[in-house]
Amino acid sequence: MDKPIKKAAGKVAKKAMEHAPESVKDKIKEKAKEKMIEGIQDKAHSFAEKAQDTTFDVGDKIQDKAKEAKEKTQDALLTVKDKLGDAKEAGENLQKKISSNQPSKDSHKKRIKGIRDIKTSKDIKGATNIKGVQDIKSSNNIKTMGS
Repeated sequence: MDKPIKKAAGKVAKKAMEHAPESVKDKIKEKAKEKMIEGIQDKAHSFAEKAQDTTFDVGDKIQDKAKEAKEKTQDALLTVKDKLGDAKEAGENLQKKISSNQPSKDSHKKRIKGIRDIKTSKDIKGATNIKGVQDIKSSNNIKTMGS
């Protein structure tokens, strides 16, 4: 219902403008400009307020997300720190076990051979050093428990 009334009012205003004197037309144009400018300014102010409110909301959300990210990062770093501490402790324990299990000079079973333990050509027995038939013990040379 409002639309037909507005249309009729608009048509009446146009007819009135056509028949009005120039001085009245100028005043009407000035008033129309002022109204239009006021409307635009009001819309601009309301838009600026909404934009500012939105900016504050977005800023708050960003700060919340940043705090959340910071907390998650700190938790992750603490977890890594704990795991590294455990790994360090395990490494130290392993090092202690290895150093306590070092074989003595007498035991050759567990000892890893070094460069000094590698035989050279000087260590190979020659034909003169090999035991002969005369050097092999017989049953007469073996000691018994009673003897």
